[in-house]
Amino acid sequence: MQESTSKRPTLSAAGKLNVIGMVAAAVGIIVQIASGSDLYPTIPPGPIILLAGAALVALGPWRWTPVVGVVVPLFLLVGAVIAAVVSGEFLDQLTDPGEVGIFAGDLLQLLGVITALVAGIVALRQSSRTRTWDGHAQRG
Repeated sequence: MQESTSKRPTLSAAGKLNVIGMVAAAVGIIVQIASGSDLYPTIPPGPIILLAGAALVALGPWRWTPVVGVVVPLFLLVGAVIAAVVSGEFLDQLTDPGEVGIFAGDLLQLLGVITALVAGIVALRQSSRTRTWDGHAQRG
């Protein structure tokens, strides 16, 4: 009997860490906002993008979902670097532990995004190794 191609593959350890990293980064942004950071608009897109990406990676049955686990944290990391260069406020917040909530949120966001990116790259590499050219999972 042939396996169904719509069956959701099991998430690897790297895939799980990727999801955890994206959720942690989203929580970090929310902590910053709740602590009074004014770096974000009224409806911040970062947590929405991160949580949507985490949901796709965790629940998506498609072969391309590991790509989302790399693109989303990379997008947020590039955005954070650009914001840091342009305004400098993110770096100020990250180097000023006097504002405990904002500092903790910044740190959680940064660690979450980096963790998600590294784990996403590992998960993507693992995913690409378990596929043959015809797109079916190898049996081993």
